[in-house]
Amino acid sequence: MNAIVSVLACAAALSGGVLLQQTPARPPARTPDIFFAPTWEPVAYDMLKLAGVTRDDVVYDLGSGDGRLVILAAQKYGCRGVGIEIDPRLVDVSRQVARDAQVTDKVTFVEGDLFTADISQATVVLLYLSPSVNSALEPKLRRELRPGTRIVSHQFRIGRWPPDRVVRAQDDGTDLFLWTIPKKR
Repeated sequence: MNAIVSVLACAAALSGGVLLQQTPARPPARTPDIFFAPTWEPVAYDMLKLAGVTRDDVVYDLGSGDGRLVILAAQKYGCRGVGIEIDPRLVDVSRQVARDAQVTDKVTFVEGDLFTADISQATVVLLYLSPSVNSALEPKLRRELRPGTRIVSHQFRIGRWPPDRVVRAQDDGTDLFLWTIPKKR
């Protein structure tokens, strides 16, 4: 656990400005839909637990910020992970944190748009976005994800789609929502 805590401390320092100040300012391909707000470590663990992550999963984080969710998933469960992030500076931070955490063989960070990225290989999708972004993502999630894929959203529902389960995050008391893609009819 100490290695994980130090990785999060590194992520906080890097995303807090150290690496961002050293990285040339290359703007995102388009204006991000939401600003970066890191997920607290205990909430991240609650999200991974709610998703039922195992070694066999491929965890995608849409709007992955500093990469902490997929990095923690790789460290704790040994699974593979993919972060999709539109801000090139945050992608650089994520890749550095993954190197520091020694999980570059398990995680990949893609500079891309979460609305157009290929997410078809995911078995778990993590979200910490906003009500409007989640609503806009709903058709993509339903269309591209395979039956059995779990989706966990921190704090925000996905449109009018009823979640399969709702739990409270222990640390900050926010709601965590779980959906499972149903079998095709």
